[in-house]
Amino acid sequence: MSEQTQPITLKERVRGAAEEFGLPRLIITGFLVLLLIVSPFVGADLPTQISNIINRFSWNGILVLAMVPMVHSGCGLNFGLPLGIISGLLGATLSIELGFSGSFSFFMAALLATPFALVFGTVYGWLLNKIKGGEMMIATYVGFSSVSLMCMMWLLLPYHSPNMVWGMAGKGLRTTISLEGYYTQALAKILQINIGNLSIPTGAILFFALLAFGMWAFLHTKTGTAMTAVGSNPEFARSAGINVDKIRIISVVMSTWLAAIGILVYEQGFGFIQLYMAPFYMALPAVSAILIGGATVNKASIMNVIIGTILFQGIVTMTPTVMNNMIHLDMSEVIRIIVSNGMILYALTRKTEGTK
Repeated sequence: MSEQTQPITLKERVRGAAEEFGLPRLIITGFLVLLLIVSPFVGADLPTQISNIINRFSWNGILVLAMVPMVHSGCGLNFGLPLGIISGLLGATLSIELGFSGSFSFFMAALLATPFALVFGTVYGWLLNKIKGGEMMIATYVGFSSVSLMCMMWLLLPYHSPNMVWGMAGKGLRTTISLEGYYTQALAKILQINIGNLSIPTGAILFFALLAFGMWAFLHTKTGTAMTAVGSNPEFARSAGINVDKIRIISVVMSTWLAAIGILVYEQGFGFIQLYMAPFYMALPAVSAILIGGATVNKASIMNVIIGTILFQGIVTMTPTVMNNMIHLDMSEVIRIIVSNGMILYALTRKTEGTK
């Protein structure tokens, strides 16, 4: 007779769930909840703050999702994200240059960005295959150097649209380009929910959900399973007949394309295209978000993307507002920089941790 197993108590279940979620994420979640509770008492409008968090999640979610394929293939965290962002910026500016307007210009921008993402991603993946083991360091240089190169190209490329070029010179793109009349709020306005000061960009969230589901479905296909195998044990994958280099390139191309689409979604919510040095540090918040969500350099899930983006953007959004209202000084930008960089530093020191 085997011994009868003891039923798991509620306390043990709660403790197990807490351990699985991770103590760092519990602390950050608790701090975010505390900020939400305190905000009405310091004069901050709670529905507005929740709207800001939801909106920032819809802007940044796809950029964080772009980390998943490269993590699964063993290429590490994509610090070369600016390369994909540049692909999206090229698609956006070409869409305006060719005269597309309204919401349709968003889909044309995505279509025009795709060839750039495929080419840049393939070359980027080829480079990472040449320096296996140092992918994240090389990716950082790729991201920074590509942004610097494009600073010159934005001045030299033959754009002529009066809505983008410098007025006096007649050539060279402006630092910031308004999307008014183009694809500003193109996704956010679809099925948008407005309840008082609470605004939910339903279309943008559904678009993120569509891409997230597509990523989840892909990872369960034969190629997706091979990608996970390559990331877990490349030698075993090679002995099983998997072309490791090809799978790694596919993951890099997917990540680059998602970054291109992600920056277009960011722009439609933000309302502007920002060029030159704007993409320089955009990889760091995305990397930090997925790490805070529980991912590691070897393992990442869609849930890590969702949790991490909400926590990171929530803290970055709420902390300056609450602190400003508490101390009655306009230090929002200083506080935002301290909090965001502190979160990035914290996340990078926890890069080996993750959920079970």
